[in-house]
Amino acid sequence: MTLAAPSIAERLRRDLKLPVIVAPMFLVSTPKLLLESCKAGLIGSLPTQNARTTAQLREWFNEIRDELATFRAAGGKPGGWAASVLVHNSYDRFPEELEMLQEYQPDIVVTALGSPKRVLKEVHGYGGAVFADVMSLEHARKAADAGADGLVLVCHGAGGHTGANSPFAFVSEVRRFFKGTIVVGGAISDGRGVLAAEVLGADLVYMGTRFIACPETMINDDYRRMMIDARMDGVVATKSVTGVQCSWLKESLIAAGFDDSRIASTAKIDFSDVHGELKPWKNIYGAGQGVGQVDSAATTAEVAAQLIGEYREVSAELMARARA
Repeated sequence: MTLAAPSIAERLRRDLKLPVIVAPMFLVSTPKLLLESCKAGLIGSLPTQNARTTAQLREWFNEIRDELATFRAAGGKPGGWAASVLVHNSYDRFPEELEMLQEYQPDIVVTALGSPKRVLKEVHGYGGAVFADVMSLEHARKAADAGADGLVLVCHGAGGHTGANSPFAFVSEVRRFFKGTIVVGGAISDGRGVLAAEVLGADLVYMGTRFIACPETMINDDYRRMMIDARMDGVVATKSVTGVQCSWLKESLIAAGFDDSRIASTAKIDFSDVHGELKPWKNIYGAGQGVGQVDSAATTAEVAAQLIGEYREVSAELMARARA
């Protein structure tokens, strides 16, 4: 049975405490971050390529399945969970990972760096939804025409692979031709930003940077310190690391030997052997422009509780203004 995008959005929105997907972050997200996000009433996710091998990915998927089942059996109501997969032709693990996605059946499969067509039949076959990361209006139209159930609009200011568009224009234009689920991401780091995205017309929000410093991630102490110390002007967007425009902490770029001329360059796109020791991103740390909201290494549950409180407070404030 194929799930229509509106039913996915409605079901998830009903079950969530906050319409937030904790974004799948390369070399950051872990099964623990995903699980703690779900338990807090958000949608947890991870990129499949974070596992060093497909054998480790299977272990992670087993952990996610078993712990969510235990949580539900104890009366818990977790949010949904999502897996992000690279569909770029250079990603050599794709065939094996697609088989595992069919076996473990995440609620949402997010496709990155390529057409969602590569997973549509398989994910729809078990009743899941396919969301496509898009960074331009052209990409959004192609993904919509391909049959994606949802579009993740990666806007200016997002961490990792980032876009150049304002969410105000991007959401409005996409809504003119797409009736499915819209997720918007880019420098949203507090409850007020979540509500603002909904007002723009988004169904869900991508939020990654706000959770990077949490102890449930796989980052090292140096990365965590940079996150806590950094502000918006400490983030640089460049194609020099992956060949795709990405937002990185400038301090980590400089530490890795990137000067201004190298930051301005463009690398070749190559996502084969993503954990190879020679890959330039091994010691370069991603973050979005919302990094200024990160001021401690709070747990995922603590961050989620703060966001939910902010969201409710701002919602009540706006309702009071409307009544007045």
